[in-house]
Amino acid sequence: MAHPTAANVEEELQAQVLIWNHLFQFVNSMSLKSVVELGIPDILHRNEGRPVSLSHLASLISIPPNRIDYLRRLMRMLIFKGCFANVSKEGEEENYALTPVSRLLVKDKDTGVLPLLFFELDPVMQSPWQSLSKWFHSDQPTAFAKAHGVDIFEMARKSESVNRMINEAMACDSRLVSKALVELHHDAFVGVKSLVDVGGGTGSLAETITKAFPSIKCAVLDLPHVVADAPKDVVVELVGGNMFEHVPPADAVLLKMVLHDWGDEDCVKILKQCKKAIPPKEKGGKVMILDMIVNSKTEDHKATETQLFLDMLMMVDVGGREREEHEWKKIFTEAGFTTYKATHGTGVLSLIEVYP
Repeated sequence: MAHPTAANVEEELQAQVLIWNHLFQFVNSMSLKSVVELGIPDILHRNEGRPVSLSHLASLISIPPNRIDYLRRLMRMLIFKGCFANVSKEGEEENYALTPVSRLLVKDKDTGVLPLLFFELDPVMQSPWQSLSKWFHSDQPTAFAKAHGVDIFEMARKSESVNRMINEAMACDSRLVSKALVELHHDAFVGVKSLVDVGGGTGSLAETITKAFPSIKCAVLDLPHVVADAPKDVVVELVGGNMFEHVPPADAVLLKMVLHDWGDEDCVKILKQCKKAIPPKEKGGKVMILDMIVNSKTEDHKATETQLFLDMLMMVDVGGREREEHEWKKIFTEAGFTTYKATHGTGVLSLIEVYP
């Protein structure tokens, strides 16, 4: 029997470290949730940019003295991940400050991500992952349906709390992305007089477009129970309907992270309805898709990893997928479109302008 070499032992130890790293990824998300629940990002924000010491932070969140070192260890881990900064000098008590990451966790920030964080970490959204392996052997369309007995859209229709949780999560994501959309892709809106945001939720993205381009008449199409949850002061037209059956006419149709919810066959059906709604290319008609183009060859490892995380999320929750460029081209062609133009650089998203 051959004895393991030092090289083999070292290889196995490195593999063990990698397995542990995969296994304990949940520590990141749950630690992030805990600091938000403790109110730490808001405390640091309210301190007007001045660092907050460990002991002062502990007193502000009213934890007993025997928990202070536990708090230090929690912050140490999130500092390592870039979520907070330790700005103390060597030998001093630790002093904490926000980073660009934790600024997105401040409660009242317009572009904050808190509703998305609480949505994805809610037990409703976490339990399907416990059913993932069993789902592969089942006849349910998704692991979400395997865990809950209904798909996520049906649950949202029946449960006011789930519907509101989803709408708030999607709205917070749209607020951040919409600012990038109108600033980074200004030229895409030139000449557009009317626009329908299909699957636009409660209207936050369409409102941003309207404010940036007052000459564009914006409308939102979504399911009736979704638009019914919109704020009363929303300034865009809200249309309750089904994108598989009809899309209101406009110069341009916008689909922001909608098609990744669906398989190819359903995407083609949606795109065909969008094509019916817009004028010919020579009269300015187009479909604007803000979604991911997966590129596993990019050197930006974190961006690719995030895209692959979202691809798995779509598979588990709704039966959709993130797509590589050739996969996008296939559904455009099948839906009857002739050309498209992809512009990258909106975080992990790209703007794809598709022409009839």
